[in-house]
Amino acid sequence: MFEVIGERINTSRKLVQAAVADRDADYIIDDVQKQQEAGANFIDVNAGARIGHETEDMKWLLDTIQPIATVPLTLDSPDPAVLEMAFKMVEKTPMINSISLEKERFDAMMPFLDGKECKVIALCMDDAGMPNSSDDILARAKSLVQELNKIGIPTAAIYVDPLVQPISVESNKGTMVLDAVRAIKALFPEVHITGGLSNISYGLPQRKIINRTFVSLMMDAGMDSAIIDPLDKKIMATIRTADMLLGQDAFCMNYLKGVRSGAIES
Repeated sequence: MFEVIGERINTSRKLVQAAVADRDADYIIDDVQKQQEAGANFIDVNAGARIGHETEDMKWLLDTIQPIATVPLTLDSPDPAVLEMAFKMVEKTPMINSISLEKERFDAMMPFLDGKECKVIALCMDDAGMPNSSDDILARAKSLVQELNKIGIPTAAIYVDPLVQPISVESNKGTMVLDAVRAIKALFPEVHITGGLSNISYGLPQRKIINRTFVSLMMDAGMDSAIIDPLDKKIMATIRTADMLLGQDAFCMNYLKGVRSGAIES
């Protein structure tokens, strides 16, 4: 079953930043509850936008969210110290967002992750920059899985992000990532594939229809998770429908539930 990582609790969003600065718990609670009701399997929590306040903001967000969280949280920060504090606060096994092969980030994150029981988003990024081919994505994914396995993170707990890039820049960016996802899943059947999808449509009009079409193609290739806004009813309907058509929805129960609730409309 496809897993949705709800992306909305991020202080880079103006309304969230204002709510955090004002300690407006009602706004945060309402947003988290709506994401959960819409079908989010994880709630991403990112407090990094207010420079100098990340630790205290993350602590406040976790104190606010945990009493009403029915799903695990994704702890989103490049700072291992913030993640260490947050990891000790969470009640459900969290997801960590994220590690990459960039030396500075890799060297900082590996000691933090060593011995932790958690899920990990692994970005196919290294010091050379964004990947330039499907083989490049595959090689980076292979290195990440192998390195995380060495410190006790099982393959089934790794969520590889192949880094979707704008198709407006180069017409093969869609097929490049689709081919890479197929290759990663062939090599590591237990690994998960996740990431943001909206980069594919950057610079183009009518972006939402591009994103909805692309998520279906990515799901067919093996993507089983995405970092998205679960309050976007149309993309959530697309995901539920594609899940059914790909045989991941026994007896079409989730699809039928979505239709009955009004979450899926023609």
